Amino acid sequence: MRFGFVLKRGKEEARHVARDLIELLGSLGCASVMPREDVAGDATEFPGATLVPGQELGPAIDALVVLGGDGTFLHGAGLVADHGVPLLGINLGSLGFMTHWTLPEARDVVRAAASGQLDVEERMRLRVSVVENGTTVVERNALNEAVLTQRSMARLLDLEAESDGQPIASFKADGVIVASPTGSTAYSLAAGGPILTPQVDAMVLTPICPHTLTYRPVVLRADRRLIVKNVSPSMVSLTLDGQWGRELPPGAHVEVSKAERPARLYRPNHPFFTVLRQKLRWGERQG
Repeated sequence: MRFGFVLKRGKEEARHVARDLIELLGSLGCASVMPREDVAGDATEFPGATLVPGQELGPAIDALVVLGGDGTFLHGAGLVADHGVPLLGINLGSLGFMTHWTLPEARDVVRAAASGQLDVEERMRLRVSVVENGTTVVERNALNEAVLTQRSMARLLDLEAESDGQPIASFKADGVIVASPTGSTAYSLAAGGPILTPQVDAMVLTPICPHTLTYRPVVLRADRRLIVKNVSPSMVSLTLDGQWGRELPPGAHVEVSKAERPARLYRPNHPFFTVLRQKLRWGERQG
């Protein structure tokens, strides 16, 4: 079995753990592969690992170990999810909704993955198309969300949303978030959106600080096509999963729908609501 590794950048602990896990996998007869960009081309730091360009990581591995937080996990998903590679997250960050396992569990869970003892679950992704002057100029997938904001100035945006040709609303707001079920516990949640359980086939449209306080998040079926148009007189920034961005000119729009291929994640032993209680501290006395 071939394991890939993606490390939280600037985190020396991640490099130390990677070396230990690569040695463990080697003793189990498994190969290890790393993106060349993560190690600056120096293979000697990770004995036993093969280096490949990041864009070639997906076809080269059977599973991906992520050492970091949710941002690192999203970066890893962007590299391998289109190839059906399951991801295993070891949390070296702060919150860790997707990096389920702790550092003390790292060796045991990697050993379990290598022996086929871990279940894999599928997570819906978003297909995001950018349309300018009636032409689709780029298409990309996102695991968490697509966010439209204006970063250069604190100024309200004018955005229009519709679903399968039906107008939803015209927003004056700081922006909007279109989130998947996985992304519903991220930026969308912080903006007041609902939590969707991972198996729900839906997406959430969440306005960011809308000028009209009656605007509320909307949950849409995943088989619908959601369009958000920039009707502001200036550029709007589109960001996917906090990893990729593009400017959206006036009159352009994004089309968001369910991606054809889901992301695959190794499933933790504890249920989803146990994760929520732990991460969000539900039921704990505050203060």
